[in-house]
This record gives sequence, C-alpha cells and structure tokens, in this order.
Amino acid sequence: MDRAALSGSQFRIGKFWQSLPLALLMCVSFSMPSLAQEKEKLSHTLTVSGRGMETIPTTLSLVNLGVEIQGKTAEEVQQEAARRSSAVVALLKSRNVEKLQTTGIRLNPVYSYTNNVQRITGYAASNTVSFRIATEKAGTLLDEAVKAGATQINGISFVASDEAIASAQKQALREATQDAQAQAEAVFSALGLKSKEVVNIQVNAASAPPPPPVLMRAEAMKVSNADVSTPIIGGEQQVEASVTLQISY
Repeated sequence: MDRAALSGSQFRIGKFWQSLPLALLMCVSFSMPSLAQEKEKLSHTLTVSGRGMETIPTTLSLVNLGVEIQGKTAEEVQQEAARRSSAVVALLKSRNVEKLQTTGIRLNPVYSYTNNVQRITGYAASNTVSFRIATEKAGTLLDEAVKAGATQINGISFVASDEAIASAQKQALREATQDAQAQAEAVFSALGLKSKEVVNIQVNAASAPPPPPVLMRAEAMKVSNADVSTPIIGGEQQVEASVTLQISY
C-alpha cells in the first residue's frame, strides 16, 4: 500500500471518531425529552381506590348430613352405616340435588375406662355427604333423609345462584369504578386541578364469601316424629369489589 492510500485511510478513520461523539450527543438529546416527559407524566397522577357492594338473596342451601352407627363389632357398624348411607344417597339422587359428594367416612373404636383401665366396648362408624338444593325444598328433603336413615344433620349454609352472583359481581365492579371516579373528582375540585386521563387501572376480583353455616344436629327419632317439615329460611349474601385508578392531571 502506498503512502497516499494509507494517509487517506487514516484521515477517514479520524473523521469517523470525531463525528461519533456528536452522533451520540444527538441521540441522547433526542431521547432525553421523551424520558423527561414520561417521568413528569407519572409524577402528576392521583391514585384512588373505590369500593362497590351488592346484596342479593340466597336461594340455595348447602347441606351436610350423614349416618352414625354404634355397635359391638366393627363389621356390624360398618355394614349398617353403609346400608343406611346407600338409602340416603339414593333418596338424594332421586330428588336431583346438586353437587352431591362424600365428605367423610369414619370407623373408630369406642372406649370405656374402669379403674383407669381402658378397654374397647364397641365401634362407631359414620358416613357424611354434602349437597346443594333450592332452599324452598330443603326442609322437606331433610325430613325425608332422616326417615331414609340419616341420623345427623351437621350444618347448613345459604348461597345465591351462580348466575345471581355473576350479575352482582359486575354491578359491584361498576359501583367501585364510579366510587373511585367520584373520589378523584372531589380531590381535583378541591385543589383546582383538572383530570386528563386514566393511566392505570387495577381491578381486584369481586368476591362473594358465603354466609357462615348454621349448625344443626338432629336425632332421627325427633325429626321423623315431627308433624310438620323442618323450616329452612335463607338470608342474604354480599358481593364486594374494589377498583384502583391512577389518573393524570
């Protein structure tokens, strides 16, 4: 390579390194306003949280009942518990109850203590199931279940239908959003500011906790001898939601 070509190559390289800082400076200059604007936008925001709540009637009963048998031998009580449980389950299926499932199966020895000496005197077996039925039909069905062989009603709780809960959840979310917007407007008005736009939305899942169960225990003879069906009366269920808005001004 001759001296002239080498000199020209060095000249071009030198010009490149001289122009590079200028290019970087221009790039930084163009990007800085965007970052600054974004930072300013985030710093001029108001965050508010709103709540919504809907109250709906409960129309369904969640029932837990079962069979408990005591006897001398484990085989005896297990067979009798199985026989009665089968009769109860057959009844429940014939009444088209929803969400029928077994919730417990137990077989335990029964002990007695004499002069601080423990000995087995028998066995106790129990089978329990849970199901869902329209509250208006629950009382009659409970009486029928006892006649079929159920010996215990452990508890009952009340819930709204899935459709009613879904509708209430949407309404609660609308109320929560309106509540958040009303709070923001009150703050902006007090400070003499004007809202621009919602820059962030956080929706907390609308929840519908079921009411606590009503504890019930019934012996077969007491219920089966009753002249009228067991009265079952539902209540109300609350559906809650919250929405958080971040609004620029």
